[in-house]
Amino acid sequence: MRAHSLPEQIERGRTLGSSDSSEPKTSVSVIRTVDVPELDDREALQAVAAALAHGERSGLRVDLLFVDDPTLRDLHEQFLDDPTLTDVMAFDYSQADEVALDPEAEVYVSVDRARAVALEREDPVHDELLLYIVHGCLHLCGFDDHADEDRDEMRAAERVVLASLS
Repeated sequence: MRAHSLPEQIERGRTLGSSDSSEPKTSVSVIRTVDVPELDDREALQAVAAALAHGERSGLRVDLLFVDDPTLRDLHEQFLDDPTLTDVMAFDYSQADEVALDPEAEVYVSVDRARAVALEREDPVHDELLLYIVHGCLHLCGFDDHADEDRDEMRAAERVVLASLS
């Protein structure tokens, strides 16, 4: 079971992780349902790999999907019963009782949200997109941001991972 069924994909790329045989292979597919000139696949893949490594889930097979606000709002309503806009959602299928699923996880990033928030904060869209990718991947690693203490831990992890990308 996957959250998405997006027939109109603008671009799909697949990269396998480290060639070092001592590290678990991370497999990430980048799926662009909207144009995202602000961030290339290499940077997106590095952000996923860094966040998963930080959360000690380097071998996870992930689809990273760049979508628009309506798509993510629909998923937010469908899966969390919340019809409001959101910036990123993560789905972890690795614990499913079914046969091993591929991907084992999906991270949905709203490019519209990133552009709107970046404009409001006068920050680069590129940086906001990286933050959303890292945030979603950290959710896959067990980080949460609902309680204040958990949110502080999530923000600290985001800072560490983002700093490693600079």
